Amino acid sequence: MNKSDRIDYIELPAPDIQAAKDFYGAAFGWEFVDYGPEYSSFKEERLNGGLTPARTPAGLGQGALVVLHALDLAATEARVRAAGGQITTQTFEFPGGRRFHFSDPAGNELAVWSE
Repeated sequence: MNKSDRIDYIELPAPDIQAAKDFYGAAFGWEFVDYGPEYSSFKEERLNGGLTPARTPAGLGQGALVVLHALDLAATEARVRAAGGQITTQTFEFPGGRRFHFSDPAGNELAVWSE
């Protein structure tokens, strides 16, 4: 694989951009740059992305699953809950680690894993 054949950017559906920014800022510490009222971008340590009302959340169990990494899974789950995320799949073990799934305020389903 060369450097041009990798996932570089991801856009999350966000009918309410401010609610999404509040959630991801509180749960994961993401910072945002607004490009007008209809788009906000974020940059975290390894991946850039954006929030847009132009797309509709796929719903639980549908579409691609974005999986985030955490050093402390329990602490991350607590922040997700405190920020208003709903746990959709309780923490479970798999070969190599553990993970849980959650939905954000717009209904997007994501997961978080840890070794």
